[in-house]
Amino acid sequence: MAIERQVLLEGEEPVSPFARLFSLPGLDVFNIVTIGCKTEGNASTIIEGIKNTLINHPRFSSILVTGHGEHKGKARWIPTEVKVEEHVIVPDIDPSIENPDEFLEDYTSNMALSPMDMSKPLWEFHLLKLKTSHAEAVTVARFHHSLGDGMSLMSLLLACTRKTCDPEALPTIVAPKKSKAKNVSFSLVAWLWFIVRHVFHTCVEVIKSMVFVCRARDTSAHIMGKPGATLSANKFIHQIISLDDVKMVKNAMNVTVNDVLFGMVQAGLSRYLNQRFDLETSSKSRKNLHGVVFFNLRPNRNIEDLANMMAKGSKCRWGNSIGYVLIPLEMKSNDDVFEYVRQSKTIMDRKKHSLEPLFSYSLLKLTMEVFGLTALKTLVNRIFGSTIMIFSNVVGPAEEISFFGHQISYIAASTFGIPQALIIGIQSYVDKLIINIGVDVDVIPDPHHVPL
Repeated sequence: MAIERQVLLEGEEPVSPFARLFSLPGLDVFNIVTIGCKTEGNASTIIEGIKNTLINHPRFSSILVTGHGEHKGKARWIPTEVKVEEHVIVPDIDPSIENPDEFLEDYTSNMALSPMDMSKPLWEFHLLKLKTSHAEAVTVARFHHSLGDGMSLMSLLLACTRKTCDPEALPTIVAPKKSKAKNVSFSLVAWLWFIVRHVFHTCVEVIKSMVFVCRARDTSAHIMGKPGATLSANKFIHQIISLDDVKMVKNAMNVTVNDVLFGMVQAGLSRYLNQRFDLETSSKSRKNLHGVVFFNLRPNRNIEDLANMMAKGSKCRWGNSIGYVLIPLEMKSNDDVFEYVRQSKTIMDRKKHSLEPLFSYSLLKLTMEVFGLTALKTLVNRIFGSTIMIFSNVVGPAEEISFFGHQISYIAASTFGIPQALIIGIQSYVDKLIINIGVDVDVIPDPHHVPL
């Protein structure tokens, strides 16, 4: 059944189909962002900063009526008066904690599992007076996925920050460079080759994707999330590596940073699975493993537009606009670790030269419009329940920034609530790469042993 039309009162806004999906019972999805600071957090300063920025965004000053239960069929955003103090939490933490890094992991995991109050806007900041290995203090933010996709939320968060070297300037995000054709003849040939290549790869990748979706769930994969399980015991850990080291490999192999990162993830995951489950002896388990990689379908957002939206109330496109591609994972051990990078480049090039991300987004949207939310939830569980990993990579600021006067040391982001046992999110910040790993500890009880 298609979604019913509804009459909205003045000031109310309709809830997008994907926002309704992410708020379905049993599929509440959250974005968790950990911000390491170089100075101790000042609650009053952060509260005042949020009052002047974040709550001016309509989604952050509205209550979500999900359309479930007694409000069935009436999903909508209702504007409300926001008491920012209720959304900024400062827990009492013992300063003499023996292992602050482990405490942060446990705190973040417990926060992810705790339900959000649906009678208030669905976001919160936890200011932890906790000195860890990488920060003097930590802020952990939680946003319900109905507010927007990870890229939108991260862009909005960055629009609240300023350069440390220039407190009035917004952060600089380095956009990927586009090659330019040298002459008209070359441009025409390149354009024709572009069309042919995209049509071919789109047909091949879409057919492979449909075959994967239609086939039965393969239960032979050892680290698949349990069917329908989203509120299980999760753990979030992060590691920080040098961006310059990754760029060195990138330049030496003539690949992209994303190719190096995905090759690194595949090498570490292959080593972990082979050591724990001895997949080398099982060709069936090796061949049927797939991961999901998210693609942003929205053009690179200018964070100045978001800053103006919060400051002046101007309009800016917003919502959940992401596609995904299915990536076959090679679990065979390679003596040459760079072979994983070469394989990743080959696979990623095929995906980037196809419209599979747009097709996957359209498939989910069409399923919603034709068959309704229940069918969409079944499809989502089928896709993510038959893969073993979610991977995403977000480009961050190229310069040091501060969050309402608090200089940032690192930013780590992850997602919780998707039926997936392993979620890997990578965020760049200045000369660092922060690898954030979210795991279901019932499936992966030793996440620190995953060699990423």
